[in-house]
Amino acid sequence: MELVLATKNRKKIEEIKRITSDLDIKILTPEDFKNFPEVIEDGRTFKENAAKKSLAVAKFTNKPSLSDDSGLEVYALGGAPGVFSARFAGEGAGDAENVKKLLEMMKDIDNGDRKARFVCCIALTTCDFKTYFFEGTVEGSIIREPRGVNGFGYDHVFIPEGEYKTFAEMSDQEKDALSHRGRALFKLREFLKLRNII
Repeated sequence: MELVLATKNRKKIEEIKRITSDLDIKILTPEDFKNFPEVIEDGRTFKENAAKKSLAVAKFTNKPSLSDDSGLEVYALGGAPGVFSARFAGEGAGDAENVKKLLEMMKDIDNGDRKARFVCCIALTTCDFKTYFFEGTVEGSIIREPRGVNGFGYDHVFIPEGEYKTFAEMSDQEKDALSHRGRALFKLREFLKLRNII
């Protein structure tokens, strides 16, 4: 079966391909299509953004589509950056700028109050345009200086609860077993095994 990923984020594509590599699915990406739609992420929740992207891509390609909207929620910041995680430091800002802004905003927050969580909402839209959702979360805390060379986004400053390494210090396999995206994709995998819907 074919499944179109509704993202151009190469790191997300790598993670999704890696975690689903043993399934009988041919992953297609925006590079496999001409005039692939650019979907504006203006939803107020991860679920809204994921649904909007997967539905638009399923309609454009006439194939099942999978989208992922995810981000970091810091409790002491009222849940920010949240749905704005990828553009926290402004449109076009990269990971380094987003992390820098986050750490600057948190510089006066005590170590005991630096709790946060990563959230991933995956939307799967089928050929009949029904959409199914799979959510994964991981609790942790934000450290004061980036550590590690792997990963992307806020991986360099996030330590999962009960761990001592940031996501960026972990191997792909270690991160996949703990991450919000890994957990959401595990739910998707179980769903696909139970129901042959795509």
